[in-house]
Amino acid sequence: MPSMSLTGSLAIGRSALSASQVAIQVTGNNFANVSTPGYSRQGVSLVASPDQRFGNGFIGRGVQIGGINRTIDSALQSRLWNGVSDEAFAGTAQQFLTGVESITNDLGPNSLSKELGRFFDAWSELSQSPNAEGVRALVVQQGRTIGGQLRALRSDLSQTRTQLDGQLGAAVNEANNLLNQIAAVNVNIVNSENGTPSANSLRDQRDQLVSQLSTLMDVSVVEQPSGAYDVLVGSTPVVLAGQSRGVRLETTVVNNTTRVAVQVIQDGTQLNVASGTIGGLLQQRTGVVDRTIEKLDNLASQLIFQVNRIHSTGSGSSPLTSVTGTLTMPTADTTRPLNDPANGTLADLPFKPVNGGFLVTVTNTQTGATETVRINVDLDGITSTGAPGTADDSSLASITASLDGIANLNATINPDGTLKIDAASGFTVSFGEDTSGALAVLGVNTYFTGRDATNIDVRAELQRTPGLLATGQVINGSRNDNAGALAIAGLRNKPNTALGGDSLIGSWRSNVQQIGAESSAANSRAQSASLVRGNLEAQRSAVSGVSIDEESINLLNYQRQYQGAARFISVVDELTQTLLGILQ
Repeated sequence: MPSMSLTGSLAIGRSALSASQVAIQVTGNNFANVSTPGYSRQGVSLVASPDQRFGNGFIGRGVQIGGINRTIDSALQSRLWNGVSDEAFAGTAQQFLTGVESITNDLGPNSLSKELGRFFDAWSELSQSPNAEGVRALVVQQGRTIGGQLRALRSDLSQTRTQLDGQLGAAVNEANNLLNQIAAVNVNIVNSENGTPSANSLRDQRDQLVSQLSTLMDVSVVEQPSGAYDVLVGSTPVVLAGQSRGVRLETTVVNNTTRVAVQVIQDGTQLNVASGTIGGLLQQRTGVVDRTIEKLDNLASQLIFQVNRIHSTGSGSSPLTSVTGTLTMPTADTTRPLNDPANGTLADLPFKPVNGGFLVTVTNTQTGATETVRINVDLDGITSTGAPGTADDSSLASITASLDGIANLNATINPDGTLKIDAASGFTVSFGEDTSGALAVLGVNTYFTGRDATNIDVRAELQRTPGLLATGQVINGSRNDNAGALAIAGLRNKPNTALGGDSLIGSWRSNVQQIGAESSAANSRAQSASLVRGNLEAQRSAVSGVSIDEESINLLNYQRQYQGAARFISVVDELTQTLLGILQ
């Protein structure tokens, strides 16, 4: 019995030595990874070996390694991933709102609002001196300046959107790569652990990959009994154990507008990415960037249309003998009613003609005799039978025929689909009281060309001949030399229903103020999100991070345990030698 007890004592000492060695190695590994990103402190779980019956009692058999486990709070880790996503989302919003705010800055001396003011000032000055060639040239130049600024702003915003789309595509590709890596690590973990959660380094690696993924999109994680992670965006899985379902950026064009969406590669499910860099990019693209471009285009379209409505019914110092519209139409559209949805030319325009008409006056330059004819523009959407429909409504071809029926006037449609009106020799033509807006839409005697901020410009004929500027209008049968210029100058503060009741300048100022307010709010959100993420990071470090002081104490304890075990074995060995000497 004594020999068995001494042998058992040696086994106990050996188990203590082994346990101490493992514990010291784990402590050393913690020291080595004190600065390793994503590393979770590991701890040794020591458990007593099962007791052995000895006479009427039980005696211990030493110590065993119960496991080497990561020190981690799963709920805290999940909150940290959410915090990382929110910080990336807020930072992305801050970046692009600041950029758009810089582009649309309305405080400089050459801001869009100030240039619009100068444009209307030039028309106001022209109304006081309608025949002054220098002022006419200034009006043309100011129109070209405002057109150039609108085009430049539109280009800068489009480049911002292109930059955003590039970043979005790169972020989605990066997310897809991370999903593949997470799936691969899942496989390694399941194969390594074989049901026992001990692949700590692999688990840390996987958590770090999820952290990187969280900067891109908001994800949630469900750990399966096998140890594999299922990763979800919302309720849609993107990783199932060892299989990545993949993500991609899908781009579609709807009504000449490019739309983007993040989809699952495997089945095309659209993901609702609400946070992270990708969520922030998606929100800014459909939010401030697209909205600002839309508002800029609306402003330019209304500036074009409202100025042209007035200008097309005016007259300048050089009487019109021939005028060609600027709107081109495919041959098929020339015979389609202007309000027919199948008329692609008009359907794509941001401004449309309405039911009404306009006056055409032909003047004999020798006698001064005039003939005024009203051209009806039927766009009421009702057929001759009283049923809803556009079949009987006006088309470019029907308007051209009506114009051509006026004495001493010839109207044709050019091969490019533009309307051409020529007065007979010795006659001039002018237009007035256009309640339909058809002349402005067709580009007859207009000031601006183009449809929005992408292509707004002053009509080429006016650039060559400022005398064609329509400063005058016929009011109640009498010509007023500055009525047209005054009416255009009055657009400065005139409410516009297409702009939500704001004036042209007021609409843009409201938009700039909104961007400024959103930018300020984004700065606050970014700071707050950063503080929250930092706080969560500090909490994780307190739980899972390596403390040099704590590990130093552990090292001393394990060192003493090892020394004690070694001394114990030495004593047992001495006793064994004594016993063997007695037996000899």
